[in-house]
Amino acid sequence: MRLASANLLRRERVVIVLALAGVTAIAWLYLFFVRDNMADMAMPAMDGMPDMAMPFAAPWVFAMWWVMMLGMMLPSAAPMILMFEAVQRRQRERERPYVPTAMFVAGYLVVWGGFSVAATAAQWGLQQGAFLSPLLGLASSTLGGLLFILAAIYQFTPLKHACLRQCRSPFAFVLNHWRDGWDGALRMGAGHGLYCLGCCWVLMALLFAVGVMNLLWVAAIAAFVFAEKLLPGGVWVGRIGGVAMAAFGVSLLVMR
Repeated sequence: MRLASANLLRRERVVIVLALAGVTAIAWLYLFFVRDNMADMAMPAMDGMPDMAMPFAAPWVFAMWWVMMLGMMLPSAAPMILMFEAVQRRQRERERPYVPTAMFVAGYLVVWGGFSVAATAAQWGLQQGAFLSPLLGLASSTLGGLLFILAAIYQFTPLKHACLRQCRSPFAFVLNHWRDGWDGALRMGAGHGLYCLGCCWVLMALLFAVGVMNLLWVAAIAAFVFAEKLLPGGVWVGRIGGVAMAAFGVSLLVMR
């Protein structure tokens, strides 16, 4: 009986990990597709960029941002998702009411959907003001430098560290924020998403400084978020990263 339970546990965890990996891979494939299409559109228009801020394009821009957030954030959320799944599995083994892990993930993704709405609005405003280049990076190195310095400062704020602590401790989060039922799972996922958003929103805003579709920077920021949240020395990763962001921001201001 114990062997059967252990095998079931392994299968469930493998399914969840494969599902998260699959969604992440699909998100990245989509981003490569979008990046290539954007490059094709921008090449003929040397004196301007395709106006993706028009109202009819807003859903497309929102989808681009939301898929990007999935590709960047789901890997670092995996430990929390697996912790929630483990608790629900025990509920099911004890013949108590349980909730599919998908409800927790849905709550998490709703929060990043909200961020994507804000990012879409910010992109619209920046494009209307002609502040973005054809590949959606800030045309002004001064603005880019200031954004990097803002991100560096935020790395050392109490709010950043409070949110990071929640993201780094799946067991403590589940213990302190547990909610029963389907709506409870949705609220827990949204709560964890809000902590992740509080931890990473300025890092995501840096995409405007380096180019929203600069996938090397997208991958670098995603790797930084993963290391900061999950590695044993993640706090120091964040501090060193903050110093590096400040130095890079200053260099942009000096070289403008």
